[in-house]
Amino acid sequence: MIPFPEPLHPAVVHFPVALLLLGASVAVLAVFIRCWHLPLFAAILLSLGAVGAVVAVATGEEEEEKVEHAIPAAEPVLEEHAHWGEGARNAGIIAALLAVVAAVLVKKPVGGRVLSALTACVALVAAYYVAQAGRFGGDLVYRHGAGVMSGGQTMGSGDSSPAPAREAGREEEHED
Repeated sequence: MIPFPEPLHPAVVHFPVALLLLGASVAVLAVFIRCWHLPLFAAILLSLGAVGAVVAVATGEEEEEKVEHAIPAAEPVLEEHAHWGEGARNAGIIAALLAVVAAVLVKKPVGGRVLSALTACVALVAAYYVAQAGRFGGDLVYRHGAGVMSGGQTMGSGDSSPAPAREAGREEEHED
């Protein structure tokens, strides 16, 4: 049996991040370049990214209470991270649905191109939401220590100070 990492959220979240960002890029290209099966490729990437975003939001919700309990000061950042993550999921799902329809209508000159443009716009919105969720997720990890192993505990020590191992690493860098 394959062991699952604990917490699972950081292990799964990077797949939808990469897929939605790449899918948005391909969706934009598909508006201007109607060959190489780009609309189909955009539909596949955005669909996989949307499924991954559903899983990422679900695993994030499972971890939310643990982080709130371990690091109360991080709650506002956690709420922002959840808000942007849910928005990325929702926009990703809409972009994926539009991309599938655009791929089906790729041979229709007007309808296919209009749907491709609409897909690209929604996919760019999803990419923006992904970037914002990532920014707040980074704050949770690097400023508040969420998910960092410190003293045998995961999720930080309850305050927003950096982990001791990182402090020691910084002191060594400055001694050179």
